[in-house]
Amino acid sequence: MTSPTALLESRLHSLPLLARGKVRDNYAVGSDRLLMVASDRISAFDVVMGQPIPGKGALLTRMALFWFDKLSHIVPNHLTGQAPESVVAPDEVAQVAGRAMLVKRLKPLPVEAVVRGYLAGSGWKEYQQNSQVCGVPLPPGLKNASRLPTPIFTPATKAEQGDHDENIPFERMADIIGPNLATQVRDVAIRLYTEAAAYALTRGIIIADTKFEFGLDETGRLTLMDEILTPDSSRFWPVDSYREGENPPSFDKQFLRDWLETATVNGKPWPKVAPAPDVPDAVAAATAERYRQALDALTASA
Repeated sequence: MTSPTALLESRLHSLPLLARGKVRDNYAVGSDRLLMVASDRISAFDVVMGQPIPGKGALLTRMALFWFDKLSHIVPNHLTGQAPESVVAPDEVAQVAGRAMLVKRLKPLPVEAVVRGYLAGSGWKEYQQNSQVCGVPLPPGLKNASRLPTPIFTPATKAEQGDHDENIPFERMADIIGPNLATQVRDVAIRLYTEAAAYALTRGIIIADTKFEFGLDETGRLTLMDEILTPDSSRFWPVDSYREGENPPSFDKQFLRDWLETATVNGKPWPKVAPAPDVPDAVAAATAERYRQALDALTASA
């Protein structure tokens, strides 16, 4: 997609680039801070698409900042409260305005904290095979999109770009980061999800599942980082069209995933590895609109 407002990749000359993730470009600001620039890139099935979704980075940033503020009483987060525009050159302000966060540099934990409140996606597929999701036993008789009796914690290891995250049992997570920290991460993640999901329901949105990332600050304190509760890290469903047993329409990138399931490369189904097929303008626009609807619903007059 060619659009003057789309940022596929930031290029700042005033700060050293540390890494480009699937969506964010991270720059060093001294030794203790990072500038995280949310591009308009989008990934699906752990593959980054070649076409950006115009305005997506700004939408993600606004939503993440909303949730960081709303949930700050549960756990500290990595925000510094300083303006991202203050640490870049004047000719770079347009690349960061509205789409960047200036954050504390943390020691990231090598696991993702996934919380599921509903049966969906890979969880539904696994449940059909063994009545479990990531090793967590569930009661019989659940359907696609069923609400779980209580939210479950299903951690995963972080994959390198292009690889798939690996679901792991809680016991494996405890081996990796230690049992006390693992328990703290699990309890905090479930509390974050539970409170956010309850609020979202009042705004007409079901948060079916989500993932959080945590790090440790210089004192060893658990700190929430990266992004939270956005359409990139969560599955959002509209309440008014939710039906147990059916795949609900979504406010996230499921629309893109559904299109990719039907996409072909050289006449064959796309094998879900790079390179990705070109995303049509209509699919990109429809995806952006779903992100915008979710932001408006959650933050309007909040």
